[in-house]
Amino acid sequence: MTDTVRVHCLNTDLYKEVKIGSTLEELIDVLGVTSPYLITNARVNNKTESLSYRLYRPKTIEFMDLSHTSAMRTYVRSLCFILAKAVNDTLPGAKTYIEHAVAKGYYFQIEADVPVGEPELDVIRRRMQETVDANLPFVQVEEETEKVVQLFRERGMEDKARLLETSDFLYSRYSKLGEYINYFYGSLTPSTGYITMFDIQPHNGGYLLRVPNRENPVELEPEIQQEKLLNVYREHLKFLKISRLDNVGDLNCAKKKDQMSEVIQVAEAYQAKQIAEIAEEITARFKEGVRVVLISGPSSSGKTTFRKRLEIQLMVNLLKPVGISLDDYFVNRDDTPLDGNGGKDYESLYALDLPLFEKDILALMADERIELPSYNFMTGRREFKQHYLKMEENSILIVEGIHGLNPELTAHIPPEKKFMVYVSALTTISLDNHNWIPASDNRLLRRIVRDYRYRGYSAQDTISRWDSVRRGEDKWIFPYQENADVMFNSAMIYELAAIRRHAEPILQRVPRTVPEYSEAYRLLKFLGYFDYITDKELPPTSLLREFLGGSSFRY
Repeated sequence: MTDTVRVHCLNTDLYKEVKIGSTLEELIDVLGVTSPYLITNARVNNKTESLSYRLYRPKTIEFMDLSHTSAMRTYVRSLCFILAKAVNDTLPGAKTYIEHAVAKGYYFQIEADVPVGEPELDVIRRRMQETVDANLPFVQVEEETEKVVQLFRERGMEDKARLLETSDFLYSRYSKLGEYINYFYGSLTPSTGYITMFDIQPHNGGYLLRVPNRENPVELEPEIQQEKLLNVYREHLKFLKISRLDNVGDLNCAKKKDQMSEVIQVAEAYQAKQIAEIAEEITARFKEGVRVVLISGPSSSGKTTFRKRLEIQLMVNLLKPVGISLDDYFVNRDDTPLDGNGGKDYESLYALDLPLFEKDILALMADERIELPSYNFMTGRREFKQHYLKMEENSILIVEGIHGLNPELTAHIPPEKKFMVYVSALTTISLDNHNWIPASDNRLLRRIVRDYRYRGYSAQDTISRWDSVRRGEDKWIFPYQENADVMFNSAMIYELAAIRRHAEPILQRVPRTVPEYSEAYRLLKFLGYFDYITDKELPPTSLLREFLGGSSFRY
């Protein structure tokens, strides 16, 4: 019997016989892999694995450094484990809530018997550094889920116990640092010594966990102020606490207790109330001279349905909305500008026909009639279908698209005539107290379903474009979000449970032989934490129907 196994390393395009049972960590030097940044995980046969993963059969391997999203996830996940342990070590009985990404870091709260100020943070920071310096291994333990649930319950970690006991996993993994145990979704670094860069500091009533810069991972991300964004998260977290739906385990329990109908109705009513309040504010500003409402937000944030529902509320307030989608002003696909990699940059402001847009907006504001273009996503060309628009008395123009808050788009319109709304799926419900759900995952799942249903794209197509989409958002959307007059959170408490039924069959079609399979596999595993719910109780005006189908709105 041979004691070696053959591997193919994509980083070096090298085939090599290696010792059977070797860990990926051991093979980095054996295979001659070099990288400008820290390597934290690898794709093995197109599935993301920890560097502690051992090889017993032939594999194709690609090592990932911090310039890759999955590697950064592994780093941040491991850092959060260290943070949670440090709080547990230094403030016995305290609870850590890692809530969401904001201000280029991760916002967290500590619930303790004593106030947590700078002295306490210094102690926690020192304990984190001691844990890093000790280079403790993250020990993975796999056990029957029932026993893992009991273990977490004994340790007072009810959020994790509830998550796992409401899942359909027969076995579950948890991790240990010494005697401290925790559960994190996804791979960790082999040991704490990998986590060389971090900081914690007070931030807007809570604390900010600072992480390596995504563009230059040898330094920390700069802290930025995103107070409006943080306030939106806070409002929704209050709503979740009142609803007693802090985490996915709570949501699954509501399903098992046959309470999902009420959850959906309350969530939809909450969104309707927010939209009505925004309409009231716009109506008041209309009396002061506002004539254009600009709705912006990243991909798959639900801008289109938000716009249509806002228009209804404005009509209730006796205004006459005239709606325009920036998507209809795309240049023909062949004329789309290129990004740094030579691919078509659909997220660029200059993927829009800015001269035509400016001409039409100025004509509408001058009470002239325009013929609205229509962009055909199947053919990649602009069409005109004799769709005419004209402003009337009490008319207000509603412009929706990812560049709505970019000052260059409407530089020709006086500021006092504009009202700006930022829309995004700012997911507030978490898997548990330490495992937040990235808003980008929520939007990616929406987009996968929508692209498949309406645009003829496979999940592989959508996933392959997603990094480019995210880079475009970082460049063209997120820098302007705090310019908004109001922010609207389009995420629904229950939506990932509803999306699961639609997304799973699409994701399952991604071939195992392509790099996109690693992301499809990750998303499938993630969706497995949610108990299924059907669409039948979603009202036809639900924002979620923009992606799932069955909407009463025309798109």
